[in-house]
Parts: sequence; C-alpha cells; structure tokens
Amino acid sequence: MGTQPPPAFSFLTTAYKTEDYLRDTIDSVVAQTIPDWELVVVDNGMSDEIAAIVGEYAASDRRIRLVRQENKGYDGGVMAAAAAATGRYFVVLDSDDQVLPGYCETIQRAFDAEPDIAAVGCDAVRFDDTGADLPVGYYRSTNVKQKPDPTKRLRLADLLGGLVPYYTAAVRREAWEAVGGYDRGGQELHESVAIWIRMVRDYDIRVLPQRLARFRIRSDSMSRDPAKVEAFMAELERSFAWAAPEDPEAQAALDKTLRTFRYHVLLRRAQLAFLDRDDKAAAQAAKDAFGQRKTVRAAAIVAAVSLFPGALRRVHPVKQEISGRVARVAGRVVSAVQR
Repeated sequence: MGTQPPPAFSFLTTAYKTEDYLRDTIDSVVAQTIPDWELVVVDNGMSDEIAAIVGEYAASDRRIRLVRQENKGYDGGVMAAAAAATGRYFVVLDSDDQVLPGYCETIQRAFDAEPDIAAVGCDAVRFDDTGADLPVGYYRSTNVKQKPDPTKRLRLADLLGGLVPYYTAAVRREAWEAVGGYDRGGQELHESVAIWIRMVRDYDIRVLPQRLARFRIRSDSMSRDPAKVEAFMAELERSFAWAAPEDPEAQAALDKTLRTFRYHVLLRRAQLAFLDRDDKAAAQAAKDAFGQRKTVRAAAIVAAVSLFPGALRRVHPVKQEISGRVARVAGRVVSAVQR
C-alpha cells in the first residue's frame, strides 16, 4: 500500500477535564459529510479516561489520533495538536464544542472558490448543557448586528470593532505556521484573538454567515467567578490594544471596543458591590460604567443604586436581572469563555 495523502482538514482538540463532553465532540467530526479530515486529540493532563475514550474511536478509525502530555495549558495543548497534524487546514475545536455535519464541505467550497483565501470562519449555534439549541447565534450574542459578508476580506477595523472570527475557523497550514498559531510568545494575550490580529494585515480572511459549529454554554462557566471574569476581560483588552492600529478607522473601532469591555467589567463590579451591600462602591462603579457607555441601562442602575438601594434589594427580579445580564455578557465576549 502507498502512503496516504494528507487530509484537507486537521481538527486540533485539546482535552482537559472534559470527559463528559468529549464523545459528542468526536461524534460531530465523524459525522462530516466528506471524509477528508483527521482529528488530533491532545490528552492535556494525562487522563486515563480521556485516553480510553479517544482510543475507542481510534481503534476503528485511523483518522483519529491521540497525543498525551502533562497539562501545558490551553494554548500548549492546541500547539501540541498542531505539531502532530498533517492537514492543509487547521481547525481548533474545543473538547466540549462541536461542528455541524456540513462544516468541512462548506468551508472547502469557500477555499476552492478563491484559492488566495488564508482562513475561513463561520457563525455558530449556541447550545446549553441539555443539548438544546439557543435561539440567538454566536455572533448575534456578541452584539455583531450584521451578517458577515463572505465576499469581503476581513479588515483590521472589522476585527477591532468586534467581528472576531468564531474560534473554530479553518486556517491554511502555511498561514498558521507563519504567524505562530496559538503560541502567545510569552505575552499575556488571548490566543483566539491574537492569531487574527497577526493574520489580518497580511492574509485574506473571510467569514461565512452560516452557523456551521455548535458552541456550548456551560453551567460551570467561568462567568460565575468574578476574579476569573476580570482577568479574562483584562486579557481581552490587552489583546485588542496590542494591535496598535495606525489607521484612524481601526483606532476608532478599537476605542469603542475597549470602552465596551470596561463598561461590562464596571457593571459587574457594581453588581457585586451592591450584593455585598457596599452601596457607595456600587454607585461609583455604575457611574464609571456610564462614563464608558452612556446607555439607558447604565443610567438606570446608577439612579437605582444611588437613590433607592433599599427598594432595589427588595425587588428580587431586578436584582437577578442585573446579576444575570452582566454574567451573560462577560461569559460570551469571545468563544473561549471555558477552556
């Protein structure tokens, strides 16, 4: 038998404490409508159960391979998968998320239509831990109001304005290697944002409007941990600011995005201070949030916390609305809220 040609798609999956979800992730890849793929799963923590799960699939499907290593962090797991991959296009796929059956076929058509394209992204369905699809897709949940136009190259201004490709995009191997993939180079940046900032100036990136992936909204998301949320948002802010755009339009988009990040962080601080009965701190944080974005919601929170804190505490649904809304926003800013 001759040597098998490399596949078109290499799915790069790092797995750590996702034993309950990994089978569904693998099944979604196996269900692709075209067979031209491989799946490299990195057991990023030496879990016997993860190794056993992958081993079951690999025993009957040579396209599925296992790499084992001590936990080297999320980016270290993805880079280990990339080092073992042989495909033409690299696709990061978290071990608790999924792709829809037509993912590879649709993305391949986009590459075939325009050979100079370096990466193709898509939208995603959001679903909960019961498996039920949520009505609002990924991009709409992050306040991207217009559908992506696949005929137009992604610009830095688009990226800094919030149209960050959903992380399960397909990137040509050559482009991935040229920009270093998910290697952060020792910088405290968010890898799923930094890679696009590195690529967007020199490479043609397109985003399809179709929902070709499934993004899990986990009940144990880090959005419930205030310290992790603040650290995550700070990392995002550093990642966007790192772009240092010279173009005035891109700079304006960056300024607006950074104000939005700070707005949500400050609203969350107001909510937490309010729940801790620190009304002065809550009012100040709400005022600072209003200074970043002069929204009706921020103004209402400023007024309520400043003037009627006692009444607000007695209205349980209002308190839940403040808490829930801020947690949801913090948890969905980018695709990788739970690695």
